Amino acid sequence: MKFAKVIGNIVCTQKDERAEGWKMLLVQPLGPNFEPKGEPMVAVDAVGAGDDEMVLICSGSSSRQTSVTKDKPCDLVIMGIIDTIEREGEVVFRKFETEGFK
Repeated sequence: MKFAKVIGNIVCTQKDERAEGWKMLLVQPLGPNFEPKGEPMVAVDAVGAGDDEMVLICSGSSSRQTSVTKDKPCDLVIMGIIDTIEREGEVVFRKFETEGFK
């Protein structure tokens, strides 16, 4: 699992029938200090994430283990919305309170 920030929505009017009903979002992977790391990617949203939220993403064969993506052609899934992160006893991220996140 890795950290990412939701930075946009993806709309596909034509897609494989096994992808029908998927909500797809553009996510920016983040490094350990929440800085952008790498290129933005498209992820299937399995949990109802929204703009500017910090999320947990999972890729590869593990991304096909959610109830939304089970045995479907998916390579990246949002599988959690982060509320709080603690590091060494200190809160370093709290949803809607951490600078750089809304």
